[in-house]
Amino acid sequence: MEFEKRGDELIYDALLQQFDPALVKMQFQVVVVNIGYKAADYFQKYPGRFQSAHLADWSKAKDAQVPVGQGDVDWKDFFEAAKTGGVQNFFVEMDPVTFGPSAEFLKKV
Repeated sequence: MEFEKRGDELIYDALLQQFDPALVKMQFQVVVVNIGYKAADYFQKYPGRFQSAHLADWSKAKDAQVPVGQGDVDWKDFFEAAKTGGVQNFFVEMDPVTFGPSAEFLKKV
């Protein structure tokens, strides 16, 4: 629901603008790429505001979640921007059948 809008404003942006950056760190759900939001954009827009990210990948062509590295997420861009965003912890949050291929991809990144 944080990626819904209230009027013209995205709830997620409103939260980041309201919360004190010294007190509140965020976790980004990467799978929101399926509704048009890129984690890398948020890491760049709000540097240092993210503690962790839940990794997942999405394929528009399949209209489904796919193993990390097999979908639409630009992982090179993601990991470069994650440094700016302050991300320290990464969690794979996906269907268990995708864990093997996702782990193999992530070992190579």
